[in-house]
This record gives sequence, structure tokens and C-alpha cells, in this order.
Amino acid sequence: MANQLVLLDFWASMFGMRLRIALAEKGIDYEYREEDLRNKSPLLLKMNPVHKKIPVLIHNDKPVCESLIALQYIDEVWKDKSPPLLPSDPYQRAHARFWADYVDKKVYDGGRKVWTSKKEEQEAAKKEFIECLKVLEGELGDKPYFAGETFGYIDIALVPFYSWFYAYETFGNFSVEAECPKLIAWVKRCMNKESVAKTLPDQHKVYEIVKIVRQEYGVE
Repeated sequence: MANQLVLLDFWASMFGMRLRIALAEKGIDYEYREEDLRNKSPLLLKMNPVHKKIPVLIHNDKPVCESLIALQYIDEVWKDKSPPLLPSDPYQRAHARFWADYVDKKVYDGGRKVWTSKKEEQEAAKKEFIECLKVLEGELGDKPYFAGETFGYIDIALVPFYSWFYAYETFGNFSVEAECPKLIAWVKRCMNKESVAKTLPDQHKVYEIVKIVRQEYGVE
């Protein structure tokens, strides 16, 4: 298959990081285009007219939007390239999709509440976020990765959030490692993978972006 592949993304997006990790895992070449989210490109607005968000994977001029959908697309289109992101067993695939969906619905919103909340609301936001991480830690258990021995779909869905942990911890005044040591041990295993280590940005750089946005929101 002739492949023209473009990724519209923003460096600090945990959702875009998912696709960069998946493409690196499978060794797929693509063109990366950084978006200015305050001044979105005509191409982004054309390719994702509904949500107008990144990331957008453009394959042979056809857009695939929403990061979890794009991960599944990558796995299906390049199924001949190892490693597979999703397990072959239908039940295990459904299970993986459930937990990735949990990450989307709970981790992103929970983390956002931590850094956008003012003092009086922050304790509740922090407690909710930590509980969410503890649920994921319970699902991980003593396994090396969420699917067992192999790095896959749930790991890729969750590990990009690690680049935001320093911001969450600093503004929320807590330690993820103190609350969820097994989860941080899992992060360290993931960071040993080149696809992850080369994709995740420096946490302090993300913190600086969050700091600016907090000021704009009037949280500071």
C-alpha cells in the first residue's frame, strides 16, 4: 500500500504522544506537523471540522480523528508490522478498549481539575484524581504491563500522561509515587522503551506551559 502519512499534533498533547509512540513501535515513517492551537491551520480545520482538535492522522489524504480510534486504525492498517497494539482475542481486545476509555474519561479530566482548581476545590479534585490512579494501579496489579508481559494499547493510552505528572503534583501538592508506587514502577519500565523515552517531553517544559494557562484562567 502506498502510504502518505501526516500527523497534525502539538508537542505537549498526551493524545498526540499516543500516536507518536504507536508509530515508533511499528517503525512507520510519517511527516510530523506541529500545530499552533491558538491559530489552527486550514488543514486541521479541514481534516477535523467537527472537533477542530489534534491529533489528526492523515493517511493518503483521509483523516482519522480521536487518538484511541487512530491507535486502532494504525494497528489494523499495519497489522503486518510488529508488535500488535491490541490482543487478538476478542474479549481481551474489549477489555483493553474498556481501560483505554477509562483513561480518557477519568485521567484527563481528573488531572485537569487538579491544575485548574482553586484552593477550596483542589483537595476534592486531588482526591478524585488519586483514586482514579489507584483504580488503574489495581488493574495493573503485579504485571509488567497492563496486558501482561507485552507493552500494548492500554500502556500507550496511559503513559503519555506521565509527562504531565510533575505539573499535577506541583499544583496539587502531592506525590504520585507516594500514592501509587506500582504505577510509577510501571512508568519506569515503559520509559526504558525507546518509543516512549523519545516521545515524552520534559516534565518541566510541560509545567511551564500549564503555568501560563493557569494564569490565563485566573487560577494563579
